[in-house]
Amino acid sequence: MYCLEYIIWGIILIQGVENLQEKYFTELQDICGENLVSRNVPLKEHTSMKVGGNASFMVQPDTMEKIISCISFLRRNNIPFLVMGNGSNIIFPDEDYDGVIIKICSKFSKIEVNGEYITAEAGALLCKVANVALEHSLTGLEFASGIPGTIGGAAFMNAGAYDGEMKQVIAETLNIDMDGNLIRLRGEEHNFSYRYSRIQEEGLICLKVVLKLEKGDPKEIKAKMIDLNNRRREKQPLDMPSAGSVFKRPKGYFAGKLIEDCGLRGFSIGGAQVSGKHCGFIVNTGNATSKDVVSLIEYIQKTVFEKTGVLLEPEVRIIRGK
Repeated sequence: MYCLEYIIWGIILIQGVENLQEKYFTELQDICGENLVSRNVPLKEHTSMKVGGNASFMVQPDTMEKIISCISFLRRNNIPFLVMGNGSNIIFPDEDYDGVIIKICSKFSKIEVNGEYITAEAGALLCKVANVALEHSLTGLEFASGIPGTIGGAAFMNAGAYDGEMKQVIAETLNIDMDGNLIRLRGEEHNFSYRYSRIQEEGLICLKVVLKLEKGDPKEIKAKMIDLNNRRREKQPLDMPSAGSVFKRPKGYFAGKLIEDCGLRGFSIGGAQVSGKHCGFIVNTGNATSKDVVSLIEYIQKTVFEKTGVLLEPEVRIIRGK
């Protein structure tokens, strides 16, 4: 009898959760539009590392107003959520995420040019913004033409490559905090440093970025972009799933060189492997799990620290499971 009661209560509880999820799904559709909300989403299909479990819901808002309304709804109902861009430097856990992923990418990616200024919505890919700059003979963003992330993510972490950083070209950003307040930052208010910004420090969500570039020779701009992208193809494992450069550059060293000197080139845990082409990258050889990738990151940190005394700090964003 008691066993039957437990079964009945279990069924009622499951039905209650399912009804609540259906209610949330419908309300998210009302906010963002039916075609911009999905459920039971495999996160490995939305990240360049190709690992991760499923998310209960994913929304891809196409306007600033929808992003703000979505966050307000989630906060009001105490629904867990995470914000992501193109998924090029994030590692989700193998466990399913019982919450909402807000993906700010192609659906929110308009780019406008006004003289030497480019205004881009946060979901615009850096490579596309760099190409728009080229089309308008604007120089200064060539270093970012091969970075696979969004401009919002690039502002968040002050992304950089080949002696260039976003802090050199960002004039202004428009952001939102967790209480729904719009926060406009200009110039030094961003507190940019190596792979760091005030946006990151305060947990803000970047909505728009304004770049200040300079007029240049389109032939020279294009030649520089081609040269940098050729160098990327020669030195980086772009033909395999990865999350880009795994570690920040430690002061006075190069992470890839330290890893190589510790004899870890090609070292694997499960399907995760230190790239044989560039030791600063971890690649998915085909069947890696998130646990494989994180375990390899931790093993590299431990080995390098024991042999050199240098503690490598991850540049990738690791979302921890339960």
